[in-house]
Amino acid sequence: MTQQLMTNDSSNMLSIFKKEINTFFSSLIGYVVIAIFLLLTGLLLWVFPDTSLLNQNVASLDQLFDLAPMIFTFLIPAVTMRLFAEENQTGTIEFLTTKPLRDWEIIGGKYLAGVALVVAALLPTLIYWVTMHQLGSPKGNLDNGATMGSYIGLLLLGSVFVAIGLFASSLTNNQIVSFLVAAFLCFFVHWGFDFVSRLPFFVGKGDDIVQMFGVAYHYSSISRGVVVLGDVVYYVSVIGFFLLLCKTALERRKW
Repeated sequence: MTQQLMTNDSSNMLSIFKKEINTFFSSLIGYVVIAIFLLLTGLLLWVFPDTSLLNQNVASLDQLFDLAPMIFTFLIPAVTMRLFAEENQTGTIEFLTTKPLRDWEIIGGKYLAGVALVVAALLPTLIYWVTMHQLGSPKGNLDNGATMGSYIGLLLLGSVFVAIGLFASSLTNNQIVSFLVAAFLCFFVHWGFDFVSRLPFFVGKGDDIVQMFGVAYHYSSISRGVVVLGDVVYYVSVIGFFLLLCKTALERRKW
């Protein structure tokens, strides 16, 4: 009986996932998001002289992993803002909830679709890795361990931002409000704790502990090429926290 319920849960979540993926790519949302991400990173990494990889003396993709979080801060909320806000606005969320679907199945399917779009945006950037590998002197003079760690960190960062965006979208039926709330939360969760740690009250009295609550601290740790269990647990905990908040927001309709 338990196994049958788990199978049904997976099947329902997969249906929601497919629905959202089809929406992303049938309405050009997915293509536009991927194109904007690649255009921005391409211009910043290869065209603009201040950030161009061609103007640095070391074969490294550090510029990509420094710039990508800022781009994700606005790009991912733009993707997730419609996931629940549009459903709330059109009333289709009521249609979903009348079906034999649990809140976790709806949230899980939408969340995985958002993460899949992040993966789709990151995959083409592997060409940057190949290019820097070829441009190194000697050829292949690239810290592959740190690069792989940075990609893992960027994927985890994107996954956190998707969870934040999903939560923000569940709060309102206005997509613009959803975008603004998600962008603010993404910015604060990533950089906010670092700014707070620099306040006179915390300097020298636990500023390092405050920084550990921020995503930036763990992102920079993984970017060094060392994937520590504590960092992974942190990311999973933050994702779980915001998905739980999302579920609580959806349950408001029952109160």
